[in-house]
Amino acid sequence: MSYQFLKGHGTENDFVLLPDQDGATHGLLAADRVRALCDRRAGIGGDGVLRVIRTEALAKLAPETPGVRGSGAEWFMDYRNADGSVAEMCGNGARVFVRYLADAGLVDHADTSEAALLIGTRAGDKSVRLLPDGRISVDLGEPDVRGGTAVTVAGRDLPATDVRTGNPHAIAFVGDLAEAGDLLTSPAFDAARYPDGVNVEFVADRRHRHVAMRVFERGAGETRSCGTGAGAVMVASAVRDGVSGTTAHRDHLSRRRTRRRPHGHLDPCQPADPDRPGRDRGLRRIGALRPAPDLAGRRLYPRLSWTSPEQQPSSPVAPAASVPAAPGHSPSVAPRW
Repeated sequence: MSYQFLKGHGTENDFVLLPDQDGATHGLLAADRVRALCDRRAGIGGDGVLRVIRTEALAKLAPETPGVRGSGAEWFMDYRNADGSVAEMCGNGARVFVRYLADAGLVDHADTSEAALLIGTRAGDKSVRLLPDGRISVDLGEPDVRGGTAVTVAGRDLPATDVRTGNPHAIAFVGDLAEAGDLLTSPAFDAARYPDGVNVEFVADRRHRHVAMRVFERGAGETRSCGTGAGAVMVASAVRDGVSGTTAHRDHLSRRRTRRRPHGHLDPCQPADPDRPGRDRGLRRIGALRPAPDLAGRRLYPRLSWTSPEQQPSSPVAPAASVPAAPGHSPSVAPRW
């Protein structure tokens, strides 16, 4: 089997992107294929997989998919975590997703800076804008603060705040980010409160309205940044500090500024400063099992090529049964390419 893929990142939260407009290539997108693609040693490597599919096509393939029924979006971001599990939403993934739609000519770039582009997700339709200065802004909607909870990490019980921003989050404030330990395994959490798992953020103050964070994402492990997590951290910080109305906090890790607008919606936006190491560089690599035509007729990125599975069963994008992950291997903590 041959299919195309792209590799991209948003503030180093990296993804394998699968163009599959009508769903004919990947069907229901099996979890073992996702795990094989995201494996950083035997596969391409990534924190998750973004499938680009038309909402209408996904509705025919899997009509029970949350967010499909009643969606007004032409394109649906079918997001999967690195372990193959399904996630409702991915903030950085949404920005990479729309970057691809614009570069591939599937949406009018000019239109997205004036009127927001709707994309479908399992957390409902999300509005995304490509701003004239190169930044990509995602409206995460109004956050849902559900009070206090607790997490356990490195042998310590820590109070946390339960915030939902499309995904569930537990935010714990610490004096030093090192208090989170190595984060090679998930912090313990209240499974009754979070039956589908939770992203856990550890947050330390840097200065006024400036925090640093580490995040352990369910299904992926510790990642370099988390879009919905940055929004949740901003909300938890504002609640802690007694701030209301229009607020803005800066995330030290990804150099991201997050605003809470007057109507309550969160709006993370990433600077496009070319000298900043955390800057988005968009879709860095394009590849296929066999040579494929350039995206939109242009050579946008360096090309990767792989031996087809017929020639070499251990090909990174062969079916996952032929490329099992090493025992005990965690894609999230392996060296990055």
